[in-house]
Amino acid sequence: MAVNLPVPELHQLHAVSGVTLGVASAGIRKGGRKDILVVALAEGTRVAGVFTQNAFCAAPVQVCRSHLSAASEIRAWVVNTGCANAGTGERGLADAQETTRMLAELLRLQPEQVLPFSTGVILEHLPMEKLRLGIDQACGVLGEASWLDAAQAIMTTDTQPKAASTKVMVSGRPVTITGISKGAGMIRPNMATMLGYVATDAGVSQALLHDLVREAADESFNAITVDGDTSTNDSFVAAATGASGVMFSSAGDPQWPLFRDAFIGVCRQLAQAIVRDGEGATKFITIRVNDAASRDEARQVGYAIAHSPLVKTAFFASDPNLGRILAAIGYSGVPGCDVNKIRVALDDVLVAESGGRAKGYSEADGQRVMQQSEITVTVSLGRGGAQAVVYTCDLSHEYVSINADYRS
Repeated sequence: MAVNLPVPELHQLHAVSGVTLGVASAGIRKGGRKDILVVALAEGTRVAGVFTQNAFCAAPVQVCRSHLSAASEIRAWVVNTGCANAGTGERGLADAQETTRMLAELLRLQPEQVLPFSTGVILEHLPMEKLRLGIDQACGVLGEASWLDAAQAIMTTDTQPKAASTKVMVSGRPVTITGISKGAGMIRPNMATMLGYVATDAGVSQALLHDLVREAADESFNAITVDGDTSTNDSFVAAATGASGVMFSSAGDPQWPLFRDAFIGVCRQLAQAIVRDGEGATKFITIRVNDAASRDEARQVGYAIAHSPLVKTAFFASDPNLGRILAAIGYSGVPGCDVNKIRVALDDVLVAESGGRAKGYSEADGQRVMQQSEITVTVSLGRGGAQAVVYTCDLSHEYVSINADYRS
């Protein structure tokens, strides 16, 4: 069960003008579940994306990068679950390219105008005939599916769909931003989430959208971890249709900060939903690292804590064995780290200072905080003015069970 994460409701997810959706059940891995999503984008839509840094990146990631760099106008996305098409060599690349040709033919586009995405089991080939039938079915119902349907169609080990939506007034006009994501395990993105899609009816210049996607990923999907693994298929893309009539050509537009913050806010909701629905998670943990020499240094410390199996299992057990946090800070690799300047707190409880246990700290206070379903760890390094936030979850018996049984 996800940690304090309400299941999104249909009425909360606003349609985005210029975007139509279609889903289908192709039986790619399991029958009776939605596993194909087709997204059609209106002419003139701008698209930008960021992708995994894993050297074993999946075939669809390679095709997406190629199509985005070809300066073609992207007009459609196609997503399948159940098979990642990663570690599949030349055949996998050919299958990903054939996937774009399938959809392009149905939508009367060029293959270079289609971005393919896959998620699921690695080292297995796509069942192309099932995929072909699923794409055909999804195209047949384009416009009938909702963003909630879309969120359901991209799930793998997720226990519930993940979606977020908002409307903002820009120069007297309503602008919509809606997005979906998936991911529960193999999560420590090095650019984005397992899969994330955000669309807006605002118009955004190509260069500005590219910068926004990178900034949004850095502020949201790049600030989460479930188990420290970077997937072969991580992809985060955004589309700006311009259908609202609002257009942003530069970051100097006085309304840009309003739109930018709303866009990043949707991404942050989607990213946090992944952590809240982390495989086997029972607790949502925010790690704030303050007073660092640089943001990278702050993140380095934050991830050292968030990735520690000993820290994560202590949170699962509600055990205030907080020396594990100090150990993680100590081995994080910060050069010249002065432990006497470091302060560590759990919520409002000061745990450590001046190189040791805080004078006022009691085990009972630590136990009280550790029993909560949401916990904030605050670390002050005493080295400068930079800060960073990392979101993570605990590590439970259920995580092992889910991943042990994943392919069965």
